[in-house]
Amino acid sequence: MNIEKLKREIALNYSTPAVVIDLDVVERNIARVQALCDKAGVANRPHIKTHKSPVLAAMQRKAGASGITCQKLGEAEVMADGGQDDIFISYNLLGDEKMGRLAKLMQRVTMRVAADNPIVVGDLAKAAAMAGKSLDVVVECDTGRKRSGVESPADAIAVARAIKQADGLNFAGFMLYPPEDAMAETQVFLDTATAGVRDMGLEVMVVSSGGTPNLVNLGKIKGATEHRAGTCIFNDRMMLACGAATLEDCALTVYSTVVSRAAPERGILDAGSKTLTVETMPGLDGHGLILDHPQARIPKFSEEHGFLDLSACNERPGVGEVVRIVPNHVCVVCNMVDRYVTVRGDEIIGELPVAARGRLS
Repeated sequence: MNIEKLKREIALNYSTPAVVIDLDVVERNIARVQALCDKAGVANRPHIKTHKSPVLAAMQRKAGASGITCQKLGEAEVMADGGQDDIFISYNLLGDEKMGRLAKLMQRVTMRVAADNPIVVGDLAKAAAMAGKSLDVVVECDTGRKRSGVESPADAIAVARAIKQADGLNFAGFMLYPPEDAMAETQVFLDTATAGVRDMGLEVMVVSSGGTPNLVNLGKIKGATEHRAGTCIFNDRMMLACGAATLEDCALTVYSTVVSRAAPERGILDAGSKTLTVETMPGLDGHGLILDHPQARIPKFSEEHGFLDLSACNERPGVGEVVRIVPNHVCVVCNMVDRYVTVRGDEIIGELPVAARGRLS
């Protein structure tokens, strides 16, 4: 594989910084996750918040995904426009403006949404009334991550009761995003909540779990019916750190040019915080893995400057050299650009729009 030739061609035809995806690796990742879900006997409902592309969503559906997951209405609207017909929005939706948009989506495609409190449930009932059709709702449950979601089975049962009592809403089940080391606690929570809603005469049709790091836990939650994973289509440095991916699974890299070498042990990249973003996690050193110079560090950013620490490098990049970077968190990087440059190995294929970029509401 002639990587140096590819770097020159990308810099010449697309400039840098450029966000590049290898479609061979993308297809391999899609197939791997689908096989894992099939083996575990759960439906695959990939989260498109990572790639934000109807084209890539269609590839996931063709490989066997039952539907897709979106985090925001704007993403769901783009996906519906792109031909997706079965969409789950895994986020609390509130307000008349969003209910009007949700109602329009309900009239076009099969929708399911999540809620973790009665106020959201009340608004969702308005959307169902505007759409003139019923809406499936799952209760979001927090089993230890301390994000959104009800924190006790009793609260889950109370939200399920509110859904049951609301006109136009169907209680569909539960949504989980459990910590990777909390399968036992999650099972107890789910079993208790399930028993409680059954006492009300409700059936749990959906138990939706999620997370790329939780792919190793597929099959460990009894009753789970589907899995939502997003990062796994591309992978990133966080997934490398937690063992969910290898370098061979990293389909997305940022191509960046060294634009300054003012001192022997430092340099500047043309990819700053507006490209690579400042996200990190405990245990990660710096803001990306430079494949061409793995001993180099990116310790900090300004908006258009990536600061290079080359003190540990035997071979140091010169001004004009293009390097490839595996970002810390790929999902936020994808939302920074309008297009991906697509390749297969060392061959440029073309461009792919990031169609749902910036659809934050």
